[in-house]
Amino acid sequence: MDDAGDLEGLRRKLEEHEKAYASLLDALDRLAAFRLPAEQLPEMHLQMGRLNELWERVLPPPSSWGLSWGLPRIVWNTMEPALDHQRDFNSVLVQVLNGYFEETARLHAHLREVVGTLVRYLQRVLPLVDARDRMATGLATTRAELVLEAFDRRQESLGRRLEGLLALRDRLEAVSAEVRGLRETLAAGAPPPAVAAAAVRAAEDSGYAAFENRFRGRPEELRERLASYVVRFEGLAPVVDLGCGRGEFLELLKAAGIAARGVEASAHAAADCRARGLDVSEGDLVDFLRAQADASLGGVFAAQVAEHLRPAALQALLREAHRALRPGGLLALETVNPRSVIGLLEVFNRDLTHEKPLHPDTLSFLAAAAGFTDVRIELRSPIEPAARLQPVPAEDLPPRAAEALNENVARLNDLLYAPQEYVLLARR
Repeated sequence: MDDAGDLEGLRRKLEEHEKAYASLLDALDRLAAFRLPAEQLPEMHLQMGRLNELWERVLPPPSSWGLSWGLPRIVWNTMEPALDHQRDFNSVLVQVLNGYFEETARLHAHLREVVGTLVRYLQRVLPLVDARDRMATGLATTRAELVLEAFDRRQESLGRRLEGLLALRDRLEAVSAEVRGLRETLAAGAPPPAVAAAAVRAAEDSGYAAFENRFRGRPEELRERLASYVVRFEGLAPVVDLGCGRGEFLELLKAAGIAARGVEASAHAAADCRARGLDVSEGDLVDFLRAQADASLGGVFAAQVAEHLRPAALQALLREAHRALRPGGLLALETVNPRSVIGLLEVFNRDLTHEKPLHPDTLSFLAAAAGFTDVRIELRSPIEPAARLQPVPAEDLPPRAAEALNENVARLNDLLYAPQEYVLLARR
């Protein structure tokens, strides 16, 4: 059975024990209110009083007998032994009943005292036991939470170390590839200045590749995030991915049967893409677009590229994309949302190669100025609700105060925790 099943079973058992506990308390309350036999037969006192009264009324025999009492005297003398015996029996019976009744009353009083003491004892002990159980449960829960918190911290620490090791591995692989290339070049002779400059750029590329591998996410994570763009380019081949990086979006387009190629400034990333069968060129993004014929493209895509460009380069990219797209072609530019404080702090500021954030209104204006129509902005990468500021329950404050406070919480959420990215969609 899994953990959830075990917990559910324990919960059911706890409910059963609580019901049994409540039943026992009800039984104790009923026991404390029971009636003794003497209380259930109130006429017993009357009957005993009547019996004693009748006993006192038994008359002794006459002290003298006249002549007219001759016959009765003979009868009396005959019956007197039996009557004496009956009188003695009745006397003993009355004494026994009186003694039994008195002793029974004393026993009943003692029994009530014992039961009352027992009930009071249980009424004091059971809450104490219940409180101790709750305390033990609370301590166990607190200890479990502390253990889980320590485990989470240890797991987070190990995760950071693993990320560092993976980044180091990627850096070593990239450097190893560049070293092999340099060795081959050196073996062929002294490299010309252009080759030497390319070697320097390659060394820088290897460092940035390691940076991307750590902070941009694993390839499978990025493919999952970019998958929603694929349907927008159906029927718009060929598509160009500007700054394609590791080629995740090109792989998605290829899997969907959409012809696409990419351009990447990083020699290492471009070579890695080509090694995986992707059509990727190394070079400048704007120069690549300038080399395309007019109206020869169906779509232009660039994710997390626009914020790396200087204003002049960005405007040139928009103009060349508009020229190279055929009528109805789609331009999709994804970038960091500067209207989200968390986006600026956690996404934009982390990458030293970012030039400046682009306000959605600014990018929309530049796209329209380049000739694009149907310019739209869509927000992406929303913050998890649990990470946002939580509203105050209405019952905790006066109604107007709670309403005003929650309105301010909503405004702060819109400012601090707005979606971290947005995409500009525009048609040729």
